[in-house]
Amino acid sequence: MCGIAGIIAGGGLDAASVKRMTDPIAHRGPDDEGVWLDAQAGVGLGHRRLAIVDLSPLGHQPMGSSDGRYILSYNGEIYNHAALRGELEAAGLAPAWRGHSDTETLVECIAAWGLETTLRKCVGMFALGLWDRKERLLHLARDRFGEKPLYYGWTGGDFVFASELKALRSHPRFANEIDRSALRLFAARTYIPAPLSIYRHIYKLQPGCILTASTDVAKTAPSGAPRIGSREGGLSIAAYWSYRAVVAQGLADPIGQEDEALERLEAALAEAIKGQAVADVPVGAFLSGGIDSSTVVALYQKYSSGKVSTFTIGFEEAGFNEAEYAKQVARHFGTAHHENYVTFREAQALIPSLPAMYDEPFADSSQIPTHLVSRFAREQVTVALSGDGGDELFGGYNRYFGTARLWSQMKRLPRPVRALAGGGLGHLPPGFWNGLSDVLPGGRRPPHFGVKVQKTFRTLGAASGLGDVFTTFLNEWSGERSPVLDAGGAPGECAFDLDIGAAPDAVRMMYCDAVSYLPDDILCKVDRAAMAVSLETRVPFLDHRVAELAARMPVEMKIKGGVGKHILRRLLYREAPAAMFERPKAGFAVPVGEWIRGPLRPWAESLLDHGRLADQGLFDAAIVHRRWQQHLRGERDSTPALWALLMFQAWQEDQRSSAARAAA
Repeated sequence: MCGIAGIIAGGGLDAASVKRMTDPIAHRGPDDEGVWLDAQAGVGLGHRRLAIVDLSPLGHQPMGSSDGRYILSYNGEIYNHAALRGELEAAGLAPAWRGHSDTETLVECIAAWGLETTLRKCVGMFALGLWDRKERLLHLARDRFGEKPLYYGWTGGDFVFASELKALRSHPRFANEIDRSALRLFAARTYIPAPLSIYRHIYKLQPGCILTASTDVAKTAPSGAPRIGSREGGLSIAAYWSYRAVVAQGLADPIGQEDEALERLEAALAEAIKGQAVADVPVGAFLSGGIDSSTVVALYQKYSSGKVSTFTIGFEEAGFNEAEYAKQVARHFGTAHHENYVTFREAQALIPSLPAMYDEPFADSSQIPTHLVSRFAREQVTVALSGDGGDELFGGYNRYFGTARLWSQMKRLPRPVRALAGGGLGHLPPGFWNGLSDVLPGGRRPPHFGVKVQKTFRTLGAASGLGDVFTTFLNEWSGERSPVLDAGGAPGECAFDLDIGAAPDAVRMMYCDAVSYLPDDILCKVDRAAMAVSLETRVPFLDHRVAELAARMPVEMKIKGGVGKHILRRLLYREAPAAMFERPKAGFAVPVGEWIRGPLRPWAESLLDHGRLADQGLFDAAIVHRRWQQHLRGERDSTPALWALLMFQAWQEDQRSSAARAAA
């Protein structure tokens, strides 16, 4: 795991300019640094290294191929790099190896087979910058699901790229304005979906794509985000892997027998875990006690020769502590388990550091416990496996089945009646629904139950189809005016139709989450939280072979009896008693909605001050104030919407402070 950066300069270029970009991302790679220049072409590549495989100087980057054609700056891990070396050797294409790093394997494979063929062969996660000295072309590429970040764009007359925005902001002529369309999407979704970033003319490379740029790319910034398949202004973007195609192929060629699917799932997931457990540094795993992380830990320990190190955090406050479940799971599997209990006060103390950590406005509040567990794990390991991706691939979110079932009932009502019923029920406060759930049978109430019921009725009342339900459910300002001024346009929507005839509704929803919410929220959250403490995270569920297998499993193998992740549960229950996991899905939450009503209220009111918002000119102060008052009175829980606004305001304040320090 590392940090990368680079420039195609419109004018002169020196090594100091590139180093200036890599210095702010030293946390991504504290073990080594490097800069490479082709001054004649105006191209510079920079690197910060976190040594995971081949800890010697032979893993130094940027790294050249043995034939001298390619220069590579790369962030990530190629888990099958030993097999790729063997394939090169068997074909008589291997060089005289200098070391045993996966970086050397990658650059030599590219030299032998070309970039696209190599990436198709790779099993791993990565973001890379590759300079082709012969063709005078820069290639940028990102892994299939977007585990590793990669920004690119135009600033100060140069074309730039980097792992994080702070590297681009260090450019001496950076003056890019806030993109109000991106800000509107952020307010709606609480994250900024690719290809946009918070800045105009700066973009995220989409997962599974290769960007190719010629040396004249710096001359003119395009008017909008470059599209996949487009070629203009010295730049093109092409997909080398498509999850849409994977889903389509899976629907066309499903696995018929559940027992066969189960056996193949264990084999594929075990292979992924064994590959990701290989490193020249200590490796462990996050363990929450839920289905996903427990499945990863179960197979990790099953196929490991020693005790697996597992890590969890717990909260001392009642009602938010899941650590006891993790402890039970760890005890059952016999892992070397480590737990750390923290208070809400300690969690709140982390909030001022979030804007710099995430570097772009980001408002999934589980970023707080994610960083806390990463920081705790980093005390003993350098790599941690996580259970992310299980929900999106195997139908874990309640919306995949609960929302669809409710819509199938409500759509029978005439639209005016539906709107009246949905609007009326949607205005009942969350406390009403929480109270109702307490007197109904069914055991423990899921987290945020009242909030979700209220939002579901608001959404269903205004919807015209399930695709509308899904996209508006993800919009925190659905049915209302956006608080963002002069943004223009509507929030972007996922291609819910998939261009596939009879895809089940749950499959469509899972696809949309896998190509947007997963990379731009979940994986972004984990990457920044972990890399802030130089911890590499690995995600076995997102091994593309596991994902392609999951796509071939009919939805009935994933969702059964109103319960998601059916086949994952079957796999886990082979290794542990089902009773250990029979509880509502909890997530990784902290009560920020209560905090901003209570101990954080002065901080929140300062950031959302009417005069302050009016002076900034980005938000409609009246709209924000109304939502804030509803939240304070308990009429409507607006935690995600308000947390997004607060995180943006805190981010802006951090940017101003950083600029002032730089100018001093």
